[in-house]
Amino acid sequence: MDGEELTQQETELYDRQIRVWGVDAQRRLSKANVLVCGMTGTVAEFCKNIVLAGVGSVTLVDDGVVTEEALSANFLIPPDESVYKGRTLAELCCDSLKEFNSMVRVSVEKGDISSFRVDFFSKFDVVVISSCSLATKKLINEKCRRLLRRVAFYIVDCRDSCGEIFVDLQSYKYTKKKVDEAVEFELKYPSFEEAITTPWRKLPRKTAKLYFAMRVIEKFEEAEGRNPAETSLLDLPGVLKKRKELCEAESLNESQIPDSLLERLVVGTQEFPPVCAVIGGILGQEVIKVISGKGDPLKNFFFFDAFDGKGIIEDISNPDAAS
Repeated sequence: MDGEELTQQETELYDRQIRVWGVDAQRRLSKANVLVCGMTGTVAEFCKNIVLAGVGSVTLVDDGVVTEEALSANFLIPPDESVYKGRTLAELCCDSLKEFNSMVRVSVEKGDISSFRVDFFSKFDVVVISSCSLATKKLINEKCRRLLRRVAFYIVDCRDSCGEIFVDLQSYKYTKKKVDEAVEFELKYPSFEEAITTPWRKLPRKTAKLYFAMRVIEKFEEAEGRNPAETSLLDLPGVLKKRKELCEAESLNESQIPDSLLERLVVGTQEFPPVCAVIGGILGQEVIKVISGKGDPLKNFFFFDAFDGKGIIEDISNPDAAS
């Protein structure tokens, strides 16, 4: 596969990109297959970016239907309501994505991603999931890790003004130029489950507050049997109670997870389009980096809060977890 050359049409279409990252990187992109589950506004931004960059194929999974919330954040959903009937979010977004770049194969896979067999994921180089339960995040990550070949795995979530990206590249080697020589680096990544079971007392004091807040929300939704983002202000007392339980168990001061931040995450369940653009853009860059082999990959969490405009990278690995 790596030996195949770009066609003349690909070379002409991606001329500007080839000048930036080279023909070999573009060739790897054009052969890459990406699986995406959960057509949120953030994922729509990500899909647009990788389709324009010229990945080989994108497969979408989301049997949901159009809602007011989805319409407000996902620009891939057409404004014409007459086309919605009997069609899933993935199907509607698929049609829109094809218009961005006819050379990229965009398709839809129906069904519940948590029920897909392990070998299904072997067809892909990258798997991105969004708006999934805690159990599904762990399960899909574990299925990807059971494959004989490495599949890059990402989780992306956005709530109102906040966003989070998780990355698992397992064992990832890449080269970087230092002065006049190319130096090889290797990064070891924990699974999502290994990362989030890192004892909070072992994390640096300056760890992003959003990391802890997202874990509290996940645990609350899991305990209450809720789907992601099915919370409201009425749930705040229950969320604060869950924070207290976790902080006591983890020996963490509750002030590390401010009431105001949890309230924003509980109430602001909808996505904020400008934040979708930021998070989707970062995720697109990261996936292109890993496929093309160009640049330092993110390890292993990225957080963004529009309130302060800061993007924070946190390397959260459990030293006690089995490698």
